[in-house]
Amino acid sequence: MSILSRIIQRRLQLPPPITRDLRVHRDLRTPMPDGTVLLADRWEPRDGERGLPVALIRTPYGRRGPFGAILARPLAERGFQVLIQSVRGGFGSGGTLDPMRQERADGLATLDWVIGQPWFGDAIVLYGLSYLGYVQWAMAGDLPPAVKAMIPQVTESALTLEFLRADGLSLETPFGWGALVGTQERPLAMLRQFAQARRTARALWTLPLGDADTAAIGTRSPYIQDVLAHDAASPRWADLDHRERVAQVGIPVSSIGGWYDIFLPGQLRDFRALQQGGRPARLTVGPWTHTEMTGVPVREAVEFGLAYARGEQPPPRPPVRLYVTGEEEWRDFASWPPDGYAPQRWHLQPDGGLAVHAPTPSPPDRYRYDPADPTPAVGGVRLVADAGRVDNTALEARPDVLVYTGAVLDEDLEIVGEVGAEIWFESSAEFADVFVRLCDVDPQGRSVNVCDGLTSVSGAGTAGRVEVRLWPAAHRFQRGHRIRVQVSSGAFPRYARNLGTGEPHPVATRMVAADQAVHHDPQRPSSVVLPVRAGRASG
Repeated sequence: MSILSRIIQRRLQLPPPITRDLRVHRDLRTPMPDGTVLLADRWEPRDGERGLPVALIRTPYGRRGPFGAILARPLAERGFQVLIQSVRGGFGSGGTLDPMRQERADGLATLDWVIGQPWFGDAIVLYGLSYLGYVQWAMAGDLPPAVKAMIPQVTESALTLEFLRADGLSLETPFGWGALVGTQERPLAMLRQFAQARRTARALWTLPLGDADTAAIGTRSPYIQDVLAHDAASPRWADLDHRERVAQVGIPVSSIGGWYDIFLPGQLRDFRALQQGGRPARLTVGPWTHTEMTGVPVREAVEFGLAYARGEQPPPRPPVRLYVTGEEEWRDFASWPPDGYAPQRWHLQPDGGLAVHAPTPSPPDRYRYDPADPTPAVGGVRLVADAGRVDNTALEARPDVLVYTGAVLDEDLEIVGEVGAEIWFESSAEFADVFVRLCDVDPQGRSVNVCDGLTSVSGAGTAGRVEVRLWPAAHRFQRGHRIRVQVSSGAFPRYARNLGTGEPHPVATRMVAADQAVHHDPQRPSSVVLPVRAGRASG
């Protein structure tokens, strides 16, 4: 398998391993207290010393094939033995998968089992991305002393809840995930994944949405039905919310995220809770989407996790390391959000302008939103191929997208922190969405998205201020560039279409096109709020 090892090393840009000669112990049986047996594979150097630190990876996506190799091999070649376990209800493990609700009890039982094995030394490091990172937080607060560090990647402690806000239902990501886990063990699933992805994408147009899971995978999905029927405040999700456990974690945590990752706001919230609680933690955020492969997690496992597993200190570095887009450079900070950045309002102006000064008296800008031809999601925070930074030219040419652009900057303007917007909005329908996107326009006129967000509004028939929380950002608008803000009423299928009727998502079928108005006058000053570096304000 040295060829695969070298491919992974080159793809992830990793330093050479200690060894490429590994052996794998398959289908180790891990009994749970209720008698259910979970299966795991253990990777270790063939001629390595016994009792190496254990990197524990718990996954719903299987242990074999490229997925298992990409996760386990790089660590097993660089100082760990790796236990990769299939969670309850998948890939040979007993029981039924009830997503995210079983991971605390099963995870803690797995740790107890590992500690009792003859091949165990004295140290465990928790490792993994997305769901594999969430299971780490699920165990937080009651970790045994043998666990020395956590390395959660592109994840957070209340997985799914960000998608299920009553004021903004994300559709594409939770629906797509439900379809994935509902089909991944079918015969020839790997060969059929592209066809299945197309079928899932088509199903998102289904009305009522309560029938969309059957359209996508041929059967009902309990998880998808829950997503459509229960918002984030529902007791149905209480068992998967581990936010209160974050500050109870006493071991070092290295959190790795991406500016275009689906879980970034929650990940930054978790890191802030660790810092405020005085816990040992560090944060790395790169220019990545959720599915981008980089070598940063492996390097962090070796530099950070392995050091603590051996009772050593990792090489010193500031707590926060951020990739500043626009500048395209890594920068270090002491905290999140960092000091030295103050909120600055950039007001929407008449005739598509954007500036720091208050708007002059002017009529509102208007557009028509039709859920039968919804404003599309383009790039941004998604799991599809065109996620992340993309050219927004075609999107901004649509008649249902308003565009506001600032003057050419005469000096760099840097933002790092939380980004928000306050839009004075009015609709001919009582129910509508407000989507706001911040973009960077280069001297050639190419508009590239920095961050965005959506808020659903009830009572939209009366003009009112709508607060929109955009994704956090670290970005430098360079001299000669311009700041741009888009306002529209959707980003489908990232967010569910607002049909304009207020009917519940699982049963709604009637669509109402709506005439929208965005106000920008002294009494109703719509604006985007940017965390601007002190002394660098412009506009």
